[in-house]
Amino acid sequence: MAGFKTHISTSGLLGVAYGGVALAYYDVPLPTCVLAGGLCAVSGMLPDLDSDSGVPLRESVAFASAVAPMLMIERFKQLGMAPETIVLAGALVYLLIRFGLASLLRRYTVHRGMFHSLPAAIIAAQVAYLLCCTCEPHLRLYKAGGVFLGFMSHLLLDEVYSFSFRRGRVGFKKSFGTALKVWGKSPWGNISTYGKLAMLTYVVMHDATWMEQAEGVFGPPTHAVHSVADHVVDHFMTR
Repeated sequence: MAGFKTHISTSGLLGVAYGGVALAYYDVPLPTCVLAGGLCAVSGMLPDLDSDSGVPLRESVAFASAVAPMLMIERFKQLGMAPETIVLAGALVYLLIRFGLASLLRRYTVHRGMFHSLPAAIIAAQVAYLLCCTCEPHLRLYKAGGVFLGFMSHLLLDEVYSFSFRRGRVGFKKSFGTALKVWGKSPWGNISTYGKLAMLTYVVMHDATWMEQAEGVFGPPTHAVHSVADHVVDHFMTR
């Protein structure tokens, strides 16, 4: 199978191309292109999150724990959170990913299990879509597409490296077919993966509606407080 340097180099080059094309031909804002390209580059490590230890797991979790809170800032703002609350929420997300997620992955995943699969690539893109700010839908899809592209580059490289060439003959290693799959050997792994896929698909399709409802719950009190404060200030200023 391809090594860490091969995976990250390939996904990195794809990320540069992904961001560059969008900037040059589709007038996508530069910060969005850089972010999407970076997500593509790092996503080349994501399938190896099922490793018990090593560079891919350590670097991927560290990057995710740092980036996820920043991607969620706009969502926190839309919920009417105060700046201090946003900082606390971001810190909580960091701790949950940095320590909670890493512990769960080491305990419950198997290398070359359903993390190396087409459903897992879609799940990674869906998570990225939900983490990104609620800006224009096409920009959210563009960022999520970067994650999907980087993830798929890893799976494709693993399949390419599963071929062996000896004395002019093409052979297949035991790892052939274990990356680009839709179904694994573990029944529980399959059920868990497709359950997550179905749940996230539902959440993605109803995301805008739920955000509007959340804004209705959290937004008015904030506006009401400001209205009362403004009324008090105006009262004393006009006396």
